[in-house]
Amino acid sequence: MSDRQLNSKLVLLGESAVGKSSIVLRFVKAQFSEYQEATIGAAFLTQTVICGDPPRSVRFEIWDTAGQERYHSLAPMYYRGAQAAIIVYDITNPSSFERAKSWVNELNERSNAVKVIALAGNKLDLDQKRAVSTEEAQAYATQNGLIFMETSAKACTNITELFTAVALRLPRDAPVTPTGGQQLQGGDSTAQPSKCCR
Repeated sequence: MSDRQLNSKLVLLGESAVGKSSIVLRFVKAQFSEYQEATIGAAFLTQTVICGDPPRSVRFEIWDTAGQERYHSLAPMYYRGAQAAIIVYDITNPSSFERAKSWVNELNERSNAVKVIALAGNKLDLDQKRAVSTEEAQAYATQNGLIFMETSAKACTNITELFTAVALRLPRDAPVTPTGGQQLQGGDSTAQPSKCCR
């Protein structure tokens, strides 16, 4: 494997209570809390994935943004310069899906840097309460060139796979940095397939 890695800024966007923080904590720390407090402003974490053929290392610098409407004006500060975005909605909440579409439009209109956008339908563990069909969301994602996955932070379904899919779609010729550079925040590690993830 190359001794160089790609550093990629990634932002999570979506309505409040759709599970953005739960997805990030499951991915970075393999943790899930039933009662996750709402994010205020934004939270920053890092995680590295190794993917592709030939393999390469992608270190995500993840900004988990607050979903409350009062923080919306701050969002451009967090997605500015991001190469990737994951837009999250709750499969039991149709209004969160409509809000996700608004985020896609905003990124397409206001951010030239974002090269990869993924749409994540979270809370797959509540499939019996589903209000947004897989087919509708997949059709929207296909029409707009988005990665699409349904996830469950609680059941650890498609979490690592979601971030890996984003990493694989990042341009291979993107600027890379030698490994061993300064770490911005503790807790950086390489994502390993968890026993619970599938």
